[in-house]
Amino acid sequence: MAKTKDLKINKEPALFEDEKMPFKAKDWWKYLISLFLLIIYLFPFYVIINVSLRSFSDTSSRIRFPDPIYWENFRKVIDSGEIFTGIKNCIIITVLVLLLEIVVGCMAAYALARNQSKLNEVVRSLIMSVMMITPLTILVGIYSTMSTIHATSTYWGMVLVLSAFGLPLVIFLYTNFISSIPVALDEAAAIDGASNLQVFFQIILPQLKTVTVTVIILQGVGVWNEYTYSYYFLQKTSMRTITLVIKTFFSAVSNDYGAAAATAVIGMMPLVIVYLCLQKYFIQGQVEGAVKG
Repeated sequence: MAKTKDLKINKEPALFEDEKMPFKAKDWWKYLISLFLLIIYLFPFYVIINVSLRSFSDTSSRIRFPDPIYWENFRKVIDSGEIFTGIKNCIIITVLVLLLEIVVGCMAAYALARNQSKLNEVVRSLIMSVMMITPLTILVGIYSTMSTIHATSTYWGMVLVLSAFGLPLVIFLYTNFISSIPVALDEAAAIDGASNLQVFFQIILPQLKTVTVTVIILQGVGVWNEYTYSYYFLQKTSMRTITLVIKTFFSAVSNDYGAAAATAVIGMMPLVIVYLCLQKYFIQGQVEGAVKG
């Protein structure tokens, strides 16, 4: 087993090194299009921040920056304490869902990628077909089942449901990535006496760092922002997530857009911080996927 630890995949040279690309005047239209797309993507963030800094009585244009800046919306949200409950619940649910999806997903993908058989092809087709099902169409059946087993307003109920919807995509990503890893590594480890589990944990798993970061970002954002199932399953006030806390500022009598926007701004900060910390691996995973694909 000493030899298997030294086995590594040769990485593409200079693919991910920080190289300064010279500015080319003839490519000005590319920079113009990039700037235009950047403005389109950042405009919603500007609007939500703009609204969060306005008073309830300020009905002026959402494009014009507020003057003076109204910080009471953030103070109201923080003083209520609900935002911290929402962040705590989101963190617990998101972390548990990601752990379950990553552990189950990569192990299932390893079996599908390494065992080429008709049965595995059928299983892979079924997994892909599940991805085509809209979660909202089966909400009634799932809610009835989960209510029967008393899984509503519980962490484990939400984790099971959201993991079930996310696993097909996770298995798909891991399967494609593992398929690009040479089988010779598995064979060399097997010759040294390694079992299947040892091959997976010592040879395959260390190579899955970049795709795992991709899964964390893609699936984590989806779970963090999930609303429909949270609305029906998390009925207790103490179980509210960020999206449900935002909903509390909307009622039939009046809508407090400023407080709702302030809650949204605070709620998106953990995602922004996580992405900034993992963006290097996320981009690397996207490039590796494109090269190996």
